Amino acid sequence: MTTAVAVRTWNIDASHSTAEFSVKHMMISTVKGRFGSLEGAIEGDEFNPLASSVRASIDVASITTNDEARDTHLRSDDFFSAEKFPKINFVSKRVERVDAENYRIVGDLTIRDVTKEVVLETEFEGQVADPWGNQRAGFTATTQISRGEFGVNFNGLLETGGVIVSDKVKITLHIEAVRAA
Repeated sequence: MTTAVAVRTWNIDASHSTAEFSVKHMMISTVKGRFGSLEGAIEGDEFNPLASSVRASIDVASITTNDEARDTHLRSDDFFSAEKFPKINFVSKRVERVDAENYRIVGDLTIRDVTKEVVLETEFEGQVADPWGNQRAGFTATTQISRGEFGVNFNGLLETGGVIVSDKVKITLHIEAVRAA
């Protein structure tokens, strides 16, 4: 008797996916940014989604906040040290079902050569066939990290109390993946 295997590779479509972040500035406003270059794959098991896995990589130098001076500073040793640590990486460890469309993806996030476990709260957005015969699937994932835990420690104190840049960073991923042939 042959058992059907339904594990398929889904490659992240970088031109239709985004990795965004937001952080409080001077404790009163939120600054958003994104990384323009990401890649990765999902090994998806359609019969047992909990056996699926994810790996992804973001090019740190592709950071943009719509302010070139700030972007240059973010690439420097004060923040990401893009020349020394050119990639942010994520490798899943396990997938947990929340309900029919929502999952938790637990995995290791590496920034500046520091690896910490994070939980991505993930929503399956659906699956469609595109006009060229490819299967596409969409996901949205969110998490929150302490940038200091990853060695991203630059900051300044305000005269009125508080800090210029919050330690808490919210991350949102909008991922479109294409099933490999």
